[in-house]
Amino acid sequence: MTDAGAPDPRAPGPVTSDELTYESAVARVETIIRRLDSGDAGLRETLELVKEGRGLVEYCAAELEAVSRGLEELRLEDLVNRLETGSATR
Repeated sequence: MTDAGAPDPRAPGPVTSDELTYESAVARVETIIRRLDSGDAGLRETLELVKEGRGLVEYCAAELEAVSRGLEELRLEDLVNRLETGSATR
């Protein structure tokens, strides 16, 4: 039988840089939030979880920003192509 305060062994553990993806980072942040919300984490564990969570949130924000920039570039390229095509037909 497991201790009710112990972390769920099936929950995602810390993500290594080799396996870090947006999706794995979000899953780990969700696990961290559940652990912190449980109130069972000690002071040192809470500090470590908060540090890890902050890093993961920063990573996710950077990934979202990169995707946003990529989408903006695609929209600009599409606009330029449409303008060029439109001016070529005139």
